[in-house]
Amino acid sequence: MPDYGRNLLFGAFLTPAASPPQQAVELTVTAERAGLDLATFQDHPYQPRFLDTWTLLSYAAARTEQITLATNVLNLPLRQPVIVARSAASLDLLSGGRFELGLGAGAFWDAIEAVGGQRLEPGEAVTGLAEAIRIIRGVWSAADRTPLRVDGSVHQVHGAKRGPAPAHDVGIWLGAYKPRMLRLTGETADGWVPTLSYLRGGPADLAAMNTRIDDAAVAAGRDPAAVRRLLNISGSLETTGGGLLQGPAVQWARELADIALEYGISGFLLASDNARDLQCYGEEVAPEVRSLVAAAR
Repeated sequence: MPDYGRNLLFGAFLTPAASPPQQAVELTVTAERAGLDLATFQDHPYQPRFLDTWTLLSYAAARTEQITLATNVLNLPLRQPVIVARSAASLDLLSGGRFELGLGAGAFWDAIEAVGGQRLEPGEAVTGLAEAIRIIRGVWSAADRTPLRVDGSVHQVHGAKRGPAPAHDVGIWLGAYKPRMLRLTGETADGWVPTLSYLRGGPADLAAMNTRIDDAAVAAGRDPAAVRRLLNISGSLETTGGGLLQGPAVQWARELADIALEYGISGFLLASDNARDLQCYGEEVAPEVRSLVAAAR
């Protein structure tokens, strides 16, 4: 697959643990000090072991100055789209343009239903996500003075007032794996954020998934490069080499550079709650990946 030529981003995928409550915030500060570009958090509102993601994001934004924060990804079935739009715009305004919105169509439906959410069939969930994206972007279009109307099958708004607009053009990144979600990503999304450990064939699976996104983007009249490709990764930073992302920083850098150049991934989000790993990733791995990719380009 081609290298889409995007600038590289490196970030952390942090657990929003409720105990100890400051852990995720302190790790966000660590990530910023290590030079990482992003701190991202999963969103499982039915999980009592986790902090509420929006509250955590707001607190982390107040404790930091440069790092961008993102949901990875927001649980849409338990989040009303107009409120998502206004929450995202509010955080972006308060943080000086440091927020990106990762969205998911939903999973763990028993847990979602147990806390009062609506159980959706897979097709309904994707339809609902597409409708939500229209609503969210419609709310952000504050310069349009006409009332917002979206008469969807899952989500509807009937004359909602628009605004506020975010401080910058907030990207909508989708967690997508299956064909229809990948098509939706290519048609409408600003980014794609799968998890490497979910890909049975490893990085090689990215090729066919990228093709689906690219084909959908072209069919929609979009440049495929408009969709940033990010990847949640995990591994072990060790002194001796092993398998993929199991070894020293120099090995990690070589492997991530290969993934960037071969599969067009321009954002790597390390799933780790270990402060030393985050520091090594930001200070040693990321600069070397950037150097290798720049040299190859």
